[in-house]
Amino acid sequence: METTLARGAHSAAPPLLQVDSVTLAFGGVRALSGVGFGVQPGSITAVIGPNGAGKTSLFNTISGFYRPTGGSIRFKGQDITRIPAPQRARMGLGRSFQNIALFRGMTVLDNIKLGRHAHLKTNVFDALFYMGRARREEAALRRDIEERIIDFLEIDHIRHAPVSALSYGLQKRVEMARALAMQPEILMLDEPVAGMNREETEDMARFILDVRAEWGVTVLMVEHDMGMVMDLSDHVVVLNFGQVIAQGVPAVVQADPEVGRAYLGSGNVDELRAKLRAAAQPAMAGAA
Repeated sequence: METTLARGAHSAAPPLLQVDSVTLAFGGVRALSGVGFGVQPGSITAVIGPNGAGKTSLFNTISGFYRPTGGSIRFKGQDITRIPAPQRARMGLGRSFQNIALFRGMTVLDNIKLGRHAHLKTNVFDALFYMGRARREEAALRRDIEERIIDFLEIDHIRHAPVSALSYGLQKRVEMARALAMQPEILMLDEPVAGMNREETEDMARFILDVRAEWGVTVLMVEHDMGMVMDLSDHVVVLNFGQVIAQGVPAVVQADPEVGRAYLGSGNVDELRAKLRAAAQPAMAGAA
């Protein structure tokens, strides 16, 4: 079942990201089959589904780590299906990972600075000898990160701490900071609140809403926390066995019996629907 995006002005604009009939196969196994949806500018779009549904495979395909065997991906109207991952990052696709991918021996600040390197214009000679342009770029980079990203994510007190000394929740926040340092137009978050406690989850939800509201960044996320998904998202895409089985606004997706069957098999769909609604009502109440 497919429905159109129906929350306000987002639907009037052409999609910032368009995934069209994307198929991904590993040998004889299909991880994705004919996946299609659009991400509207300024929206928060969530991709959900049971374990093994193909969510992370989809993220890896959109960001360029996997090359699809069929279909196309367009970003800002340009076909990026065959464009390598680093170039997609420079174009404005920034992402975090389900398993934290930080350099644990480096400080928080140095990890965040790595996210901006794709945009630096310093040549190898300048960088090697830390000459004028390299020094100026480094100073401007550090100033921007410290004044905007670190303050925004409330991690000033740990900027010089090694990542290995941080709690899991703070490490997830640092990874989001590094993705923001890439200056993305679309911020792709893979399980942003996985493993977090309630307070950490509410903080991350607030940051996701604020990055959209204050920075104008479009958000595409994979997430298992149904309360957070239903509370934050403008559009929800549901995958099962590598296929889109439903998409639309949260209320429509909640009511779709196919979604219930995907999560419960032949179980009680009404029970799942009640749980989803119950989770969405109190969830993120402090994030508004």
